[in-house]
Amino acid sequence: MDLNKTFEKFSKEYLQFKNVTVTNKLHPRPDVCAFLLLDKLCPGEEDMVSSAEHDEIWLNVDCEKLAEVATEDGILMLVRCGVRYDEETGSLAMFV
Repeated sequence: MDLNKTFEKFSKEYLQFKNVTVTNKLHPRPDVCAFLLLDKLCPGEEDMVSSAEHDEIWLNVDCEKLAEVATEDGILMLVRCGVRYDEETGSLAMFV
C-alpha cells in the first residue's frame, strides 16, 4: 500500500472522529484510539511519540511495516483520529 496516496484519498475525513462507529472505536478519545490502532498494527516497546515541535508530534511507527499490514479501513480510522502522513519526513504525524 502507498501510505501517502491512501492518506490523501481520505483527506476529506481528516479529524472526523464522529464518523467512526462505536463498534470500531478502540477508545473514546481520538488520539488514544489512533495510538491503540497503531500499536495493534505495528507493536512496539518504545514511546509512541518520537518527537515534537511547536504544535505537532511525530509518531514512532515503522511506515514500511504499516504499509504491509494496514487496510484502507485502518488508514481511514487513523485519518479520522487526526493522523496524517508527513511526506517530507516519511512518517506519521498529528497536530496537538
